[in-house]
Amino acid sequence: MDIQKVIKLLLHNNILHEAPLDYHRLNGGTVSELYVLNLDNSKVVVKKNQPKIVEAEAKFLQCYKDNSLLPKLLFVEQTNGYFVYSFIEGTVNDKRVNKKDMLQKLVQGLLNTYTPVATESGWGWADEPSVSWEDFITAEMKEANDILQHYLDNYVYQYILNVATKRSGERKQYLLHGDCGVHNFIFHDRQLAGVIDPTPVIGEPLYDLIYAFCSSPDDLTKETFNSVVGLLASKHYLNEASLYEEVLIGLYLRLATCIKHHPSALEDYLTAWNYWVRIVEEMNRK
Repeated sequence: MDIQKVIKLLLHNNILHEAPLDYHRLNGGTVSELYVLNLDNSKVVVKKNQPKIVEAEAKFLQCYKDNSLLPKLLFVEQTNGYFVYSFIEGTVNDKRVNKKDMLQKLVQGLLNTYTPVATESGWGWADEPSVSWEDFITAEMKEANDILQHYLDNYVYQYILNVATKRSGERKQYLLHGDCGVHNFIFHDRQLAGVIDPTPVIGEPLYDLIYAFCSSPDDLTKETFNSVVGLLASKHYLNEASLYEEVLIGLYLRLATCIKHHPSALEDYLTAWNYWVRIVEEMNRK
């Protein structure tokens, strides 16, 4: 991306009303390319990615344009080559944050504002939807198993697969953030101030809550989870046992992510995994 040409276009289209004082590139993913433009009294982000990914992310921000935790969408290039959104000030990976408080703010400030989508939208990744939620989640599990088979006993994959396919036909479709973890949270004064970088998913809000809950190895307890799940406006799980099975699925997927990106946290996650397996087994014996 030629950022100088982008700036000229943004000025020409009155997206920017003044030339940036300066700009710098942020560390992005393997495909995305990000720049922060420093204006006189604000900052904006220019983000380039594959067109289908840009389109999905921009649609998510447009859908929830009035949400105070999300960046404001300012411009989308006509071929979906890049888009521009407001910069949220704050810090990332603030380990001093209270997890219960963070999750409560997330539920009340974002997850409870999610809106249903048309049933023909499919399930899972918004840019490449699956026919059903079960198809989406089992594909994610297969990918996770390719990593976890070297760390967990062979029967675990079949066990978690049975858990995932037990429930079908009872879900409602919402447009979700999809990558709703602490790595995408912005904090100010130890409070959740922003949620960035969606990878939109069509599913239930509970998916994003469990994703956020499992996205850090601290406080992965039943008490912490119970303190926030009751705040969800959308409650489509069947009973307490099925609810905790959903947590187990999220934790399984997170174990694979941990091994790929944060291997130092693996021991903590394995401890949490065994803890939640016991909870689910005890619930199913009742």
